[in-house]
Formats: sequence, C-alpha cells, structure tokens
Amino acid sequence: MQKRPADSLKPTALVTGGRGGIGLAICSRLAREGWNVVSVDYGPADTDGEGLMLTADLATRQGNLASVDTALAHFGRLDAIIPVAGFQSVSPIQDFDPDTWDRMLAVMLTSPFLLARASWSSLKVSPLGGRFLPVASAHGLVGSPFKSGYVAAKHGVVGLTKVLALEGAEFNITATAICPGYVRTPLVENQIAEQAASHGIPREKVLSDVLLGAQAVKELIEPEVIADAVMMLLGPIGPTLTGSTLTMDYGWTAR
Repeated sequence: MQKRPADSLKPTALVTGGRGGIGLAICSRLAREGWNVVSVDYGPADTDGEGLMLTADLATRQGNLASVDTALAHFGRLDAIIPVAGFQSVSPIQDFDPDTWDRMLAVMLTSPFLLARASWSSLKVSPLGGRFLPVASAHGLVGSPFKSGYVAAKHGVVGLTKVLALEGAEFNITATAICPGYVRTPLVENQIAEQAASHGIPREKVLSDVLLGAQAVKELIEPEVIADAVMMLLGPIGPTLTGSTLTMDYGWTAR
C-alpha cells in the first residue's frame, strides 16, 4: 500500500476502538481538524467510521504490530497513539474468568504497550512532538468491587503512561492518560437499561444511585468532550501535562 504524498504532510493518529463511542468521536474530531486517522477495531464495521479503517485483534501481538506497520506504510508517519479499545466484565473475584482477565489485560494494557513500542521511532521524529494519549478511566485511579480485570488494566495503563513520559521527554514525546468517569456510549446505555430492568427502578435512579453514585455531579460525559480533551493535549498545553492524568470524572475521585 503506497502512501499518498499529500497525506504524508499531515499529522497522523492511530486510534484503537475507533468505530464506536469515544473512539469514533475522537476519530471524527481529528479528521475535522485535518489529521490523517487510522481507526483500528475488532470485527466488521457497523458504521462508515473515519479515515483508514483497519480490523485487528488487539489482544494479539500481530494485530498491534500489523496496525502500526499498515499506518506507516499508508501515511509514512505516526504522530499520536490514542488507545481507546476496551470492554467490561463484572464478577466477584472467585468467579472471575481467567480467560476474560487475560483478554482484558491484553486489550487494555498490553496493546497500548505494543503500539507505543512499535511506533516509538516514528513518534521520536514527529515534527509536532509525539503524543501517547490512552483513554484510561477513573477506574485507573480508584477501585470498584467486582471489576478486578478492568481496574487492574486501567491502573496499569496509567503507570505505563508515566514511564513513557519519562522515557520520551528527551525526544519531545509526551504521554498523558485521560481518566473519565462514565461516558455516554452504547455500552453504558445498555448497562443502564439492564440495571433498570433487573432492579425494577427508573433509568434516572440507575444513573444517580447505581452508575453515578460515586460522582459529585450525576451526569454522563458526552464522547465529544473526550475528543475535545484529546485535541487540547495534542496542542501546546500537552507537554505541560506529560506524565500526569487528565481526570474528567465529575468529582468521583474528589472524596
């Protein structure tokens, strides 16, 4: 696949989980701002999406390495890695499926590591300064019962981000983990409907008392707000936040 000369002059971002929810919002915003977008997701697309859409199993080494290789072959550069892909599984520790644990850590922790490792040489020479911007979670900062896999993976990616910020500083690579609370995505909307049905309570009570109980402000974050945060971190303010977390949780972690 040959890179297109005009596109090789534009900054390029690789976004995982890019065909829905937060990832799609980020891809759409990047495209509007003139970026080349490489959207990586699992399974066939159920939306037109944005940019160069790749299908890959991010739980495998080959899926991650092939995504980076294809992006570089097509556009000739990578300036930002934005890992978003993830999934949830809720179960008490004694019942938590070890295979699910393995896949959760592979997708949400090992994949960001592999993507950063494979793209590091390109990030080093980015004219803008390379960016590593994983969408972690408030669960990267605090715990919740029955979410051992998700919480462990998100804590891990926050730690990885700090290491990459230290290693990348001399090469003008910055790394910041975005840690939102609950975001209005199809996954969360489905959780609301399921909880309302199982508990026999209205949707609003599920939001205020169940999902958003730990938040000071009982609101869902819109995916476009996360995309706004990404664009901010891609700009001049980004280097000042390297090695830190951008916490967007409506007061969840203030307690």
